[in-house]
Amino acid sequence: MAPDAPLSKIGHELLDDPAADPAVVRESLHHLARSNAWFGGLAAVRAGLRRLLGGEPLERLTLLDVGTGKGDIPRALEVDFAVRPLGIDRHRAAARLATANGVPTAVADGRSLPFGSRAVDVVLVSQLAHHFSPEGIVALVREVSRVARLGVVLADLARSRLAQVGFHLGSFVLGFDRVTRADGITSLKRGFRPAELARLVEEAGFTATVTSHWGARLVATWHTAR
Repeated sequence: MAPDAPLSKIGHELLDDPAADPAVVRESLHHLARSNAWFGGLAAVRAGLRRLLGGEPLERLTLLDVGTGKGDIPRALEVDFAVRPLGIDRHRAAARLATANGVPTAVADGRSLPFGSRAVDVVLVSQLAHHFSPEGIVALVREVSRVARLGVVLADLARSRLAQVGFHLGSFVLGFDRVTRADGITSLKRGFRPAELARLVEEAGFTATVTSHWGARLVATWHTAR
């Protein structure tokens, strides 16, 4: 997202700040990748991509992951689907990690993507939207929809007190660092109800299918071809 994109007013997370300490960012991204694997993030994205593609021929589709982190999710999708992953992230440390992990990643922001209209087949936005205010989310949805030829998968968190408790306990078991533990709770507080997420996508001009998944996950998908 662009520097002037309004952030969520709920709490503060390390990855809100593109100038955060690169060493701390790298450690947190390592634990976030483990969280995606253990707490349903990857499974939710897989379900959303299956729904979006439906009967689409499994040609070598390009998939742009906006806010890719260390590239763990698009790297896993490359194994499961016929996709060629690309990434962007506004943290240089993340872009370097993702590229080293096999996902070519540029430093860029989600509200001003360095791609032409319909330049990629599918755009993935995973656990990024909750960082921003409703206005920022609507701007993000419009921009990612602009560059997606087929459609968008937006996966994020459902607001849940029970999930906060579960994440708190699980993060200690898995040995997450202090920053990631605190940010995980903030992320869940910033999460959505299904109707809220659908309404934000509608404000941006698209109609999304929103489903709930285990691990307090929500997945919105919509097609962009008109």
